[in-house]
Amino acid sequence: MAENSLLARLDGLVSRFEEVGTLITDPEVIADMKRFVKLNKEYHDLELIVAARAEYIQTLEGITEAKLLLETEQDPEMREMAKDELDSSTARLPELEERIKLLLVPADPQDAKNAIVEIRGGTGGDEAAIFAGDLYRMYVKYCESKGWKIEVTSYTEGTAGGYKEIIFTAKGEGVYGIMKYESGVHRVQRVPQTETQGRVHTSAATVAVLPEANEFDVEIRESDIRTDIFCASGHGGQSVNTTYSAIRLVHIPTGITVQCQDEKSQLKNKAKAMVELRSRIYNMEYQKYLDEIASKRKTMVSSGDRSAKIRTYNYPQGRITDHRINYTIYNLSAFMDGDIQACIDQLIVAENAERLKEAEL
Repeated sequence: MAENSLLARLDGLVSRFEEVGTLITDPEVIADMKRFVKLNKEYHDLELIVAARAEYIQTLEGITEAKLLLETEQDPEMREMAKDELDSSTARLPELEERIKLLLVPADPQDAKNAIVEIRGGTGGDEAAIFAGDLYRMYVKYCESKGWKIEVTSYTEGTAGGYKEIIFTAKGEGVYGIMKYESGVHRVQRVPQTETQGRVHTSAATVAVLPEANEFDVEIRESDIRTDIFCASGHGGQSVNTTYSAIRLVHIPTGITVQCQDEKSQLKNKAKAMVELRSRIYNMEYQKYLDEIASKRKTMVSSGDRSAKIRTYNYPQGRITDHRINYTIYNLSAFMDGDIQACIDQLIVAENAERLKEAEL
């Protein structure tokens, strides 16, 4: 039976769960922080599978007991209770099997990380910068609704408002696993504030979402970094604009450049810039992983390049269309106020369906 083969796979993971549980209490493992972090992540993932296995076994036992009662019990009330139990357990079984199959498919190992999000105005000049500002506000509202913390790293304001570019980090539980679906080109169709004739224009902004690398993911030698210090520009008060607190880091081997000017403290800016630099170096390898996935199956996670138009925001019609899953809704005002979860949920469902198809479970 199908459940027997599924249980056989789960039984093999129980012993590994117990083994990892023992390892993470071993002083030698705790001393090796890189290994300790990796094993803790594995323990958490296995814990979810073991809990699902227990619920699955309990449901199977419930079906067996209910069938036995229906065969042997004469009391009408007891038979009715047994029938209800059989119906509910039988209905729950396929859902449990689907959840377990998804848990058995290896998830993106980066999903639990924080996310670095960069928004850049694309085609459309001033209007594109204004739209980039609208997207930033949308993500701030969404992150606030999830209880995530936002830290701006750097930004360049548009001449008519919004941002030519803004980079921020979103911190919380499993942020990257959710925000990664926002990578790609976002297109807006509306009458720009800068348009005097009242004509609808199409503009675009590019969103790139990177997993934030921790210090155990990438080792960077100090000798490989050139540090530039300069005065910050933009909002932040007189002290920010006149003090040499802004930091630019250049990673000499790769040519990757990052900067941070958000804090008044040079040390704080350097710490933020180091996190972003580490993440960008890490992302060079991670991109190979994404490309490999894309070569095997359709993925809802875009590379963020300029050819990947993922969503259109049509203001005259009050419509949002996500082109990856042909999903259209007519609540643009609420969407721009951060109510984007329903769309992300649809993308996650589509992504999971593709993952299951690839694994052929």
